[in-house]
Amino acid sequence: MAGPPDLNPEVRERVVEPSAEAFLRLVEVMAQLREPGGCPWDQEQTHSTLARYLLEETYETLEAIEQNDLAALREELGDLVLQVVFHAKIASETDAFTISDVLNDLRAKLIKRHPHVFGDVDVESAEDVHRNWERIKREEKKTGVLGSVPKELPALARAAKTYRRAVGVGFSFESVEEVLSDLADEVAELRAEITNPEPDPGRVASELGDVLFSAVCVGQRFGVDPEAALRTMLDRFTARFASMESSAQKDGRDLESLSAEDWRRYWEQAKRELSE
Repeated sequence: MAGPPDLNPEVRERVVEPSAEAFLRLVEVMAQLREPGGCPWDQEQTHSTLARYLLEETYETLEAIEQNDLAALREELGDLVLQVVFHAKIASETDAFTISDVLNDLRAKLIKRHPHVFGDVDVESAEDVHRNWERIKREEKKTGVLGSVPKELPALARAAKTYRRAVGVGFSFESVEEVLSDLADEVAELRAEITNPEPDPGRVASELGDVLFSAVCVGQRFGVDPEAALRTMLDRFTARFASMESSAQKDGRDLESLSAEDWRRYWEQAKRELSE
């Protein structure tokens, strides 16, 4: 397979060279922090101790994207890059790999997984590109269709990725009506288990899982990310609940003393106020 074509000199001068210089300076700073005479905190870190920061920075980046806050996104992307450089520096200290290995591997992967750009494969759509990517990935990793879906993903994100992988090889409902019918069936089975005179908690959990996965399938049918949808809903619920608290306080009411009817009245009031 041919390698990527040489960059246009103007692009190299405008984009690549400044980026390369900036990245080199970052790597140099990271090295100084880890070397003798550097920062005691940075020197104590391991792959395991840094794991939670990688997750936190990822979620903060997602928040910046969802809020369309480009200033925050610029900062959070920097924090993500720091995690990559940090882990690579730690690995280099035991001769496991270096940041150069990481970047070279990534470059090779991008070339291999874009045969329509760097090879002679023809594609007609973004869907074709995605299918090629997943097929090449399976061949590289020698796994089944679902074998490389990380179990560490948040459950909704894992469900969405699982469904996308299955759909990518042809496992899919034929129509929106079938997707909605499946969701309705799963809700009915959950209702039947819950209303059982002696509901089995294990069965309830199983049926609830089926409902959640079916709901994810509905969202995926319309390109809706379930994690983002749930976060948006939680933001909306939190705002409405805070409005109810405020209204109750103005009325001199303790939340614990509210009746079901009181809660409904404050909830409807909060919905009206926040929709205005």
